[in-house]
Amino acid sequence: MKQILQNLKTGQTELAEIPCPATKRGQLLIRSRQTLVSAGTERMLVEFGKGNLIDKARQQPDKVRMVMEKIKTDGLVPTLETVLNKLDQALPMGYCNVGTVMEVGGGVSAFERGDRVASNGKHAEVVGVPANLCAKVPEGVSDEEAAFTVIGAIALQGIRLVQPTLGEVVVVTGLGLIGLITVQLLRSHGCRVLGIDFDRQKLEMARQFGAEVVDLSAGQDPLAAAAAFSRGRGVDGVIITAATKSNEPVHQAALMSRKRGRIVLVGVTGLELSRADFFEKELSFQVSCSYGPGRYDPNYEDKGQDYPVGFVRWTEQRNFEAVLDMLADGRLDVKPLISHRFRIEEAEQAYELVGGSAPSLGILLQYPKAEEKPDAELRAHTVSLSAPRAALSKASVAFIGSGNYATAMLIPAFKAAGARLKTVASSAGVSGAHAGRKFGFEETTTASDQVFTDPDINTIVISTRHDVHAKQVCLSLEAGKHVFVEKPLALNQEELALIESTYSSVLAAGKAPLLMVGFNRRFAPQVSKMKSLLAGVNEPKALVMTVNAGAIPLDHWTQDREIGGGRIVGEACHFVDLLRHLAGSPITGVQTASLGRAPGAAMVEDKATFTLSFADGSMGTVHYLANGHKSFPKERLEVFCAGRILQLDNFRKLTGYGWPGFSKMNLWRQDKGQKDCAAAFVKAVEAGGEAPVCFAELMEVSRVTVEIAESLRGEERASGDR
Repeated sequence: MKQILQNLKTGQTELAEIPCPATKRGQLLIRSRQTLVSAGTERMLVEFGKGNLIDKARQQPDKVRMVMEKIKTDGLVPTLETVLNKLDQALPMGYCNVGTVMEVGGGVSAFERGDRVASNGKHAEVVGVPANLCAKVPEGVSDEEAAFTVIGAIALQGIRLVQPTLGEVVVVTGLGLIGLITVQLLRSHGCRVLGIDFDRQKLEMARQFGAEVVDLSAGQDPLAAAAAFSRGRGVDGVIITAATKSNEPVHQAALMSRKRGRIVLVGVTGLELSRADFFEKELSFQVSCSYGPGRYDPNYEDKGQDYPVGFVRWTEQRNFEAVLDMLADGRLDVKPLISHRFRIEEAEQAYELVGGSAPSLGILLQYPKAEEKPDAELRAHTVSLSAPRAALSKASVAFIGSGNYATAMLIPAFKAAGARLKTVASSAGVSGAHAGRKFGFEETTTASDQVFTDPDINTIVISTRHDVHAKQVCLSLEAGKHVFVEKPLALNQEELALIESTYSSVLAAGKAPLLMVGFNRRFAPQVSKMKSLLAGVNEPKALVMTVNAGAIPLDHWTQDREIGGGRIVGEACHFVDLLRHLAGSPITGVQTASLGRAPGAAMVEDKATFTLSFADGSMGTVHYLANGHKSFPKERLEVFCAGRILQLDNFRKLTGYGWPGFSKMNLWRQDKGQKDCAAAFVKAVEAGGEAPVCFAELMEVSRVTVEIAESLRGEERASGDR
């Protein structure tokens, strides 16, 4: 199927061939009929992409500060690589879609196949959309009209925030698509509306919809017009739907408002507010969040947890329905807003118009009908990217998952190790297709299960979300595939027991696949040097690992114990493994402690210390702290033994104190061992030998990490009880 992608690094807009997305639980698989280009949002993305790095930096000063802090700790080259990799990700365009339901995911009961729905789906022939972001299109509403549903919901949410009452005077600043819809919806609320813009054609449309207008291009004074329109009282509300870097729209809104007037920002403007403007009139100012309540809430959007109507009358889905009802009874007329129509095959022409100077308003993209392109043709879950190549390596690899870490680290590492890149799988298809073309995979697929049965694949790399790691590891082992799983191996003791049982069964059946976890730090060159130095010491060691982990929002998937497992299981396992490797002795005991609960400390599990005891008398302490500052190095390791000390700073600077013949080993760039880790695994696959880390040690580290997390959660509950 075809989908429109935007490259934020180059600004190139591409109509790409993408595998059909997989049908997920809680989602609808929709065959697109029409999509609407959001000229304001999508023009900004196109212009951002076409800018050079300096232009991009000027537009995102907050991101520049983050980059500068990362340079201080990680070095210039790794930071630049991270930034360029992030910019090089393919960005799916669009969020105004109408189509027909092809498949209904598990747990969805309000929709069925054949329903015509409006959604925030992308510009693609087939889209997968959470059910709470879809609404049925009533009879009598055309596909073209229904394509305006999401844009209409954005306008409606701005109106709901301004809370207009019958007869109030409301100004709409900026008469693009959202502004003109806002005018109509305000008129339906019984409001008197004043529209402000530079474009005479849009002003004329607003006039036809019942608004009075101010033509800024003719030098008309908006403040004088607003004063006259409000009979000298000041306007009751202002909705700003303009897109500009200027602070003037907000300043102007404040000046024309009455005492205790309401201002709502739906568009994008400068926000250097004047206190005097707002103080004297006690004005309220609010920024509208997209389509309404539920937006960006993963529980609502991804997990399908609706808000009770008695407490949240208007969610984003119910806003969609309200807009569709307005279209159905003719109180909202979007037909005059359509300026251009293009077939999806003409997408590049459409985006030339979006990024150019020619006038445009509502740009519709039309998709092939079923008789022109049957469903079966769109349902292809695998797309060939290059001709199959003769195997130069015995490691023929499939990647399941192609997110940021996979594309920035894992895939390049396996490619550098000489592995044959056979297949890359992703659930939505976009990231997999992008990674496949960038790194030279032979094919990309959204049917990840096929990699377990493909006889041409003998090695599987798992870089998906943590909750499916254990299942995919077991499927790989049962299929006789070598498996490299990005940490963690599993989320709990039950999953670890299942992996151990599966591994034993596979061995008993005469298969001997290798299992490896991406514990890359033990393969870092400076850690290898530390290991060689410590090999000559026969007494116990004291190891201290300080991890300046940095804060992650509570709603991030890694913090979700069911999906990410929490940060101890998901990341701190690295440091359990590192200390186990350097100690060179089994772990015999664990002690844990976390910060106590206090106001503002909703999560304490990621502000913890744990101490490991080893069979040889060594001990290792990890301070895993998410409450530090980014300018401090993220990882620092110190080893005390035999009157000597080794100190490793952020995998760039290794210093020895008291070591005969060794004082330092500094690198020009940070190296956490990802390439060497992948290379060791690929070499083991090709040679048919032992895994770089034995199975027993992987299980030991994983079990201890889960034990640490469980202990800290127990402390957290106890602290909460107190």
